[in-house]
Amino acid sequence: QLQLIESGGGLVQPGGSLRLSCTASGRTFSTRGMGWFRQAPRKEREFVAAITWRGGFTYYADSVKGRFTISRDNAKNTVFLQMNSLKPEDTAVYYCAAGSGSGADTGVRDYDYWGQGTQVTVSS
Repeated sequence: QLQLIESGGGLVQPGGSLRLSCTASGRTFSTRGMGWFRQAPRKEREFVAAITWRGGFTYYADSVKGRFTISRDNAKNTVFLQMNSLKPEDTAVYYCAAGSGSGADTGVRDYDYWGQGTQVTVSS
């Protein structure tokens, strides 16, 4: 069983930056791939970024590639999402998720555990 708690969301102007954190309680964090997803109003939840269990490989949605960076610290059971050059279209609730396997998966169904979400609003 894993419990995931996100933090770091908020209101930021276009072009600004935010760093999201997701801390897990449970013993299997370090063996699982981790992902970030987001969901805007009236839209489906979409993949943002993922990282393998040891952090050796990362994968990004085309819409965030070059602007967002996912990383993890297994000693602290935490995964991060550094978001730079934010755009209004990045506005959404951001969720972290723990995968059923160790890879950097992109599908919602590849993840067993989800956080409660943190709101990111990009607006002037």
